[in-house]
Amino acid sequence: MASTVHTLPAVLSSLALVQAREKAVSAELAQLVASEESIQRSLARLRAQVPSLDELLIDADLLKTRVHSTAKTADRVGGRVRTLDDEMSRIRQAADRVAQVTELKSSLAALYDAIERGDWEAAARHCARVMAIPTHVLNGNFAARAVPTSDLPLPPPQSLQAARDTLLYNFQTHFDKAAAARDAAATSRFFKLFPSVGWHTEGLEAYSAFVVDLVASRATTSAKPSSPMYFVASLTSLFEAVALIVDQHQPLVEKYYGSSAMRPVVSKLLDACHSSLSTLFEAWDEERQMPRKLAEVTTSTTTTPAPAATAPQGKRQIPPPVEDSIDPREIDKVLSDFLPWLAVGLETESDLTSEDQQNDVSDPEPVPIDTSLIDSSACRSTVEGVLEKYYLPLESWYLRTVIDKAHRLAQPSTSSGPMSTTLPDDVFYVLKVALVRLLTTGSGTTVDRTCLTIKDIISRDLVGALKRKMDDIYRPGVAGARSEKGERDARAVFVLHLNDLSLSASHLERLSAELATSPVIDQNFLDGSQGGGDMKKTIGQLGTEVSTMRGTLKTSVEHLFSHTARPRLRTLWPDTYKDVTYLLDDEAYALAEQADLVRKRFTKTWEAAAEPVREKFNEENVRLFFGLMVDVVVRPWERYLMGLRFTDLGAIRFDQDLRFIISYLSSQVHASIGLRERFTRLQQIATLLNLDAEEDLDEFYNGSGIAWRVSIAEARAVVALRV
Repeated sequence: MASTVHTLPAVLSSLALVQAREKAVSAELAQLVASEESIQRSLARLRAQVPSLDELLIDADLLKTRVHSTAKTADRVGGRVRTLDDEMSRIRQAADRVAQVTELKSSLAALYDAIERGDWEAAARHCARVMAIPTHVLNGNFAARAVPTSDLPLPPPQSLQAARDTLLYNFQTHFDKAAAARDAAATSRFFKLFPSVGWHTEGLEAYSAFVVDLVASRATTSAKPSSPMYFVASLTSLFEAVALIVDQHQPLVEKYYGSSAMRPVVSKLLDACHSSLSTLFEAWDEERQMPRKLAEVTTSTTTTPAPAATAPQGKRQIPPPVEDSIDPREIDKVLSDFLPWLAVGLETESDLTSEDQQNDVSDPEPVPIDTSLIDSSACRSTVEGVLEKYYLPLESWYLRTVIDKAHRLAQPSTSSGPMSTTLPDDVFYVLKVALVRLLTTGSGTTVDRTCLTIKDIISRDLVGALKRKMDDIYRPGVAGARSEKGERDARAVFVLHLNDLSLSASHLERLSAELATSPVIDQNFLDGSQGGGDMKKTIGQLGTEVSTMRGTLKTSVEHLFSHTARPRLRTLWPDTYKDVTYLLDDEAYALAEQADLVRKRFTKTWEAAAEPVREKFNEENVRLFFGLMVDVVVRPWERYLMGLRFTDLGAIRFDQDLRFIISYLSSQVHASIGLRERFTRLQQIATLLNLDAEEDLDEFYNGSGIAWRVSIAEARAVVALRV
C-alpha cells in the first residue's frame, strides 16, 4: 500500500484507516480479556462432572455385557421354537394330506358304487366332493400310490374323469328321455345335476335343445295365410312361447348355473326363431306379392306440376292426377300390415335381453343393458334385411306420392285468417303417421336411414316444389307481360305458396319436437347401442331442416318484396320531402305543423306498399316482409337527412316527425322485428340536432351515458347541419 501513496493527503488518509483498525482490534482484545473469568468458571464446572461421567460409562459397559448375553440366549431359544413350529406345520400338512387322500379314496369308491346302483344324486354329491379336493392333492404322488385298488386301479385323476364321463352320458340320456316324454319333474331333476359334476356347458346345451323343441311345439296358430292377421299371429305365438319359457325357467337356470347363464339359452332360442322367421318371410313375400309391388314402386315416378301462376284466387285449375299403376293406399296397407309383426320380433328380442340382464335393484348405479346379443343375432339380421329391402323403398315412394298428390289437390283453406292451402296439413298428417310407424320398427339403423330419406323428400318434393312454383311466377320475361289483374292474381298465388312454406316449417318444428319426447321411442328401443337417447337425437335432427326451409322462405319473401314494395319505397323520401324544409322560423313552424306533410305522405306511401300483403300473409311472413320494408325506410332516411339543414325549430319538427313514424310503424309491424333498435341511429341524430348551442359536443358525447350507435365523426357531421 505504501508504494501507492505518493501525496501527503493520501498518507494522512491511510494513517487514519490504520488507527481506526487498531482501535477496533484493541476493543476486541479487551472484550476477550474481560470474559476470561466466566470461561474459567465454566471449565471448572465441566471438570467437576468428569467423575460422574466415568461412573456412568462403567455402568453402561456392564449393562451392555449383560444384554448381549441375554440376547444370545433368546436367539438360541427363538431358533429352536421356530424349528419346532416348522416341524408342527409339516406334521399338520401331512395329516391334512392324509385326510384328503383318505377322503378322495372313500369318495371315489362311493362314487363308483352309486353309479353302479344308479343313485345319480348320491353319485353327483360324491363326484362334487372329489372335485372339491385341491388339484395338487389329486395329482400328487402320494394319492397315486395310496388311492388305487384292485377295483379302481387307475390314478385318481383318470378315475374321476372316467366317472364324470359316465355321469355325463347317463345324465344326457335320462334328460333326453324325460324331455321326449315331457316329464317336467325328471327333466328338472337331471338338469340340476349337470353343474354339480362340472358339466355346465353340456347341461345348458341339452336344456337349449329341449326348450327349442318345446317352443316349436307351442308356437302354432289356427289362422290361414290369406288372413291379414296370419303373420302377426304366427310370429306373436312363436315369441310368446319363447318369452313364457324364459320367464318360467330363468330363475331355475340362474340358481344352479349362475347369473347370465340364460344368455346362451336365449341365443339358441333366437337362432331357432330365425328359422321360423325366415319361413314366415318367404310365405309373406309370396302371399302378398311383394316382389311385384317393389318392382312397380321402383319403376314408378312422381312429378309435382306447378299450377298456372296467373290463375285467379279461388279458381285455380287443378291438373288431372297422374294415374299410377299402384294405389298408394295399397302400399300404406302393406306397410301397416307387415311392420307390426316385424316389430313383434324386435320387441321380443329386446324383452329377452332386458329380462336376461335385470339390474340389481340395490345397485345405486345400474349397469346399462348389453344389446350385443340382439345386435349379433340372426333374427335381427333377417328383420333388418327385410326392412332395408321393402320398408325403406316402399315408405319413400309412399311419402313422395302422397306429397305429389297433396300438391296437385291442394285447395285454399276454408279457415278464416291468412291465406293458405290444405297442402301443409295433408303432408304433415301423413308424415306424422309415417314417423310413428317408423319408430315402431324398433330398428335404429332403419330409423337413421329413413330420417335421412325423409329430410331429402321434404327438401326436394315439398320445399323444392314450392320454390319452383314461386320462381315460375316471377321468372324473367313473365312479370312485365302480365296485366294488372294478372299481376294481382300472381301475387296472391305467390303469397299462398309463402304461407304454405311458413306453415310447413312450423309443422316440421313442432312434429320433430313432439316425436323426440314421445313415449313411443322408450317403448320400442332399449337403452343400449341404438337406444332411446340416440333415437331422440335422430328424430330431433329432422328439425334441422326447419332452418333450411326458413332460409328458403326468407329468400322468397325478399323476392316478392323486390317485385312489389321496393319499387314503391325507392322514392319514398324524395317524394315525402318534396317542398318540405326544416329551416323553420315561428311562422313556418306553425304552417308545417298545420300541413303535416311528412306524416301524411309517409303514411300514404307505406299503406300503398303494404296493402297487397297485409291481410294475406301469416304472422311469420308479415314479420319478414315488414322487416324488409323498415330496412328500406331507415337507411335511406338517414342518408337523405344528411343533405338537409335544420334550425332549432326545424330540429324540433324533425323529432316530432320521427316520433310519429316510429309510433305509427309500431302499430303496423310485429314487435319481434326490433323496430326500436332499427331506429336507434335516427333517434340519436334527432337528439344531436336538438342539442343546445352552448353545450360542448365532445363533453356531451362522452358523458351522457348513451350507448351511441353514431360515431363521433358522424355526430360532428350531424351537428354541422344546424343553422
